[in-house]
Amino acid sequence: MTSVRLPVDTLAPHINRALNSLDAASRKVSLEAGLLELVRARASQLNGCAYCVDQHTRDARTAGESEQRLYALPVWRETPFFTARERAALDLTEAATRLTEGPVPDEVFDRAASEFTEVELAELIWTITVINAWNRLGATARPWPLG
Repeated sequence: MTSVRLPVDTLAPHINRALNSLDAASRKVSLEAGLLELVRARASQLNGCAYCVDQHTRDARTAGESEQRLYALPVWRETPFFTARERAALDLTEAATRLTEGPVPDEVFDRAASEFTEVELAELIWTITVINAWNRLGATARPWPLG
């Protein structure tokens, strides 16, 4: 079991409430629950947030995701298990999560734009943004016990 490093949520509850409100808003979207959990799990893997990886792989299973696809998520490009829509979402997730490598390339954005309506794309970008915020809290402060 991982111990709490710094309980940022209880030490700064007003900010925690704001992020929880943003998270709740980002879940009121038209996108498929399974797709969103794949996105959350993949961003969490990239960011090294153990708590969020655990949470979102469990949530993905609840949404009907298969073990095979969850195990293959780190190597999604190399497998036939994901649809074009899921691939576009995962590609955008990786590019938006790895901004230190540069801005999201036009081809990645355009591929996502071809698979999602403008509203869906906006919702997807917000989902990616919110999970990255949670991941940064989890990977830095480890405010929630794992185990």
